[in-house]
Amino acid sequence: MGSTAEEEEPEGRNLAIVRALSAVLGEISAMQECRGPFRRAYYDLARRMKLLSPFFDELKDSTEEELIRENESRALCELLDALVAAKDLLRSVNDGSKLYQALQGDKYAKKFQEVTEQIERALNRLSYDKFDIPEEVQEQIELVHVQFRRAKEKMDFPDSQLLMDFSLVRSGDCCDQAVLQRLSEKLQLRTINDLTKEAAALNEMVISCGGDPDDCLEEMSTLLKKLKESGIIENPVQENLENKRSLVKHRSPVIPDDFRCPISLELMKDPVIVSTGQTYERACIQKWLDAGHKTCPKTQQNLPHTALTPNFVLKSLIAQWCEANGLEPPRRNGNGRDKKSVNHSDCDRAGISALLEKLLSTNQEVQRAAAGELRLLAKRNADNRVCIAEAGAIPLLVELLQSPDPRTQEHAVTALLNLSINESNKSSIVTAQAIPKIVEVLKNGSMEARENAAATLFSLSVIDANKITIGAAGAIPALIDLLCQGSPRGKKDAATAIFNLSIYQGNKVRAVKAGIVIHLLRLLTDPSGGMLDEALAIMAILASHHEGRLAIAEATPIPILVEVMRIGTPRNRENSAAVLYSLCAGDVQQVKIAREVGAEEALKELLETGTDRAKRKAGSLLELIHRDT
Repeated sequence: MGSTAEEEEPEGRNLAIVRALSAVLGEISAMQECRGPFRRAYYDLARRMKLLSPFFDELKDSTEEELIRENESRALCELLDALVAAKDLLRSVNDGSKLYQALQGDKYAKKFQEVTEQIERALNRLSYDKFDIPEEVQEQIELVHVQFRRAKEKMDFPDSQLLMDFSLVRSGDCCDQAVLQRLSEKLQLRTINDLTKEAAALNEMVISCGGDPDDCLEEMSTLLKKLKESGIIENPVQENLENKRSLVKHRSPVIPDDFRCPISLELMKDPVIVSTGQTYERACIQKWLDAGHKTCPKTQQNLPHTALTPNFVLKSLIAQWCEANGLEPPRRNGNGRDKKSVNHSDCDRAGISALLEKLLSTNQEVQRAAAGELRLLAKRNADNRVCIAEAGAIPLLVELLQSPDPRTQEHAVTALLNLSINESNKSSIVTAQAIPKIVEVLKNGSMEARENAAATLFSLSVIDANKITIGAAGAIPALIDLLCQGSPRGKKDAATAIFNLSIYQGNKVRAVKAGIVIHLLRLLTDPSGGMLDEALAIMAILASHHEGRLAIAEATPIPILVEVMRIGTPRNRENSAAVLYSLCAGDVQQVKIAREVGAEEALKELLETGTDRAKRKAGSLLELIHRDT
């Protein structure tokens, strides 16, 4: 009979824990794309958890050779419990009712905050120095810990527009088609398959509640009924779809007004959007424009430009409505390739090809509109990111990074950012020689373009080889400029990119030579700027390099570091002690300065109340101070 977990030898138990941690991350990576109102919170939590993977990979190797101490073993068990709780939450959000999640937004937001706090507490108990892992991996995990600590201070709620639309529909004050369509999109209830899954999720709720679900089930049923009656989607909860189809063959369904072209009043086959935001059948509006008209037929507004953008969402809704009502989906005349554009995937290959043709247009307005549409499509879902890349969009978007039109440039760099979420697209973007052009946008683009360029470089720098290429392209001085001048979001993006790039030793030298230390010092003296965590994390990683230590020492940061050790957060106190230790090790002059500004008192307090790593640094520093007294 096999041993229980308690009876196993410590080495075997530790290895089992580490393998279990890796297995949890593997399960999360295998989960399907999230749909519903908490997509952002889902992806943020999953992304942070996946960043722990290198740590576990290193531990799998080291635990076979070294005995992990009991304290660290307990901390890993606590982290495993936290990650399992987070995995269960992610799965429940992925598989559960989207309507229920929207109605119980506060409840789910609190769940995300609770598991984030649980993971942060577990990470806080880990003493990374006691594990045999490379310095780069330790630095990455420490940055992930910073992200979890920052995330636990805020709660993620569904967006305000969704909540407002929900409130209108629930109160009965509004059954406007546009509101219902927005709800359908935001809740990802757009196809027959979506509704089938939602119905199954609601049924599971009833079963799990012992047939006595809470009061909101009636509200959810009412909303599904309104969505069904709107003509946007079919409701499989109440009627069998096949029976419905057999019935509608004997009558002519009423076409929803939003599905009719305002010019012909016929069901649209190829809906396109003009510059005023109105949608028309392509052939009808093109005939109107060819006749010399420069106004929108419906609103009579002047058209700033005559570019026509495919309305993929409406096209998909029309196809779904036709299927639900037993009708053949409308097809454009002539080109058989459009068969793919009426399926139930968001990936409209024919439409994407049409947008790529417009990227090659000599008309700047047409280019801008097409780049903007690709930007939104790439943001929407994973399938679109694959389809857009496979269609050959990446080289065309890279060329548009040099567009003289600022808005086109913003669309292009943001589209590349969204595409880079797909791992295989990262290499395609680099192969298209995008990095030098992205760096150029980072230097000279609009503020929005610069911020998204920084985020793109961070995304690409996840691949180690790209860290070298990005640094050699001159990105670091431009990132430092953004760190000083950007919006709060831009500064965060710049700091994260700088930290990640500085894992490579050569980029530490580049950052120091670009004068980053003096800027980090300014961020340390401005706690209201909200960049203290990032500044200390970057300074700690730079202090591990000889040139970084010299530059930091010249900036005389010790009084500030000592002050942070007195009043900072646990992690900031820890990073301050780490920087101070790097400065003082082997440098009597720095030890003298530390002693003169009262470091000894702060270190003694840190020795009592700091994290495990902070305590070790404090103990070593006190030894240096006493030895050189």
